[in-house]
Amino acid sequence: MILVLRALGVGDLVTAVPALRGLRAAFPDETLSLAAPAWLTPLILAVGAVDRIVPAAELEPLDAAPARPRLAINLHGSGPESHRRLQALHPDALWAFASRAAGHHDGPGWLDEEHEVRRWCRLVRYYGVTCDESDLDLHVPDADVPAGVTIIHPGAKSAARRWPADRFASVARRLVTAGHQVLVTGSRQEHDLCVRVTELAGLPPEAAPRTGLDELAALVAKARLVICGDTGVAHLATAYRTPSVVLFGPVAPALWGPPADRPYHRALWHGTHSTRGDLPGPVHPALLEITPDEVLTATTEALALPTTRHPRR
Repeated sequence: MILVLRALGVGDLVTAVPALRGLRAAFPDETLSLAAPAWLTPLILAVGAVDRIVPAAELEPLDAAPARPRLAINLHGSGPESHRRLQALHPDALWAFASRAAGHHDGPGWLDEEHEVRRWCRLVRYYGVTCDESDLDLHVPDADVPAGVTIIHPGAKSAARRWPADRFASVARRLVTAGHQVLVTGSRQEHDLCVRVTELAGLPPEAAPRTGLDELAALVAKARLVICGDTGVAHLATAYRTPSVVLFGPVAPALWGPPADRPYHRALWHGTHSTRGDLPGPVHPALLEITPDEVLTATTEALALPTTRHPRR
């Protein structure tokens, strides 16, 4: 059995898809298990490369994982904490970035300034696994959702990555005037923010639906357009080749942005340097430099370009 650790969020899972599919192809007869949060199950199934889901929380002991896997693979982080979670299972072999603190001296060196998709492909390539960094497409969940809507997703994990609600509302209001059917989406914890955006935009309450992860993924897959910050929904738009406008603040698009060869994904950023982690405090200044007019111009540009949609439907 092969155990892969990636106990993070939506965007983290999607950026690891090429590496996971490379592992699936390299070990077709092995059981490939993924240690990840159970709530990600609909998306893990959409990847199509995983045989078993091992429920896991970020940097918590892997109590649900079987001991002594033949191979453990750390697609979670640089270590040492994530390395130690896998080392505690006593695998026959560990594939991970080199970490002196964890006593793991094999593996390539960690590079801070590296796109997240490339990072994990580089790791598995070091161990002889072939993977395709463009293999980001996901299967579309079977969920009954409307097609052709424009999604505005105002939430993000940290306040530093959340564009102001009144600016999202301004964009929503003007898109409705232009003929878009706008839905404002978010997690359960972000529902109050979604309601605030709809109220500021003058939209009806049903424009802020409560959705499960499978419904959200299906909405993105069938959407006309996605407008959001640097968060998991942006990676879903990439995975379903849905035109998108993504607003970046503390983190540069070069590290977490959409593929450069897909111009119907527009990344807006006014920063000069970036940090990989979430920052405490208010909205990042680079994010505040993005205006509603700039976003609307980018939506026009994104929608004007051809895209091949839903290759895994």
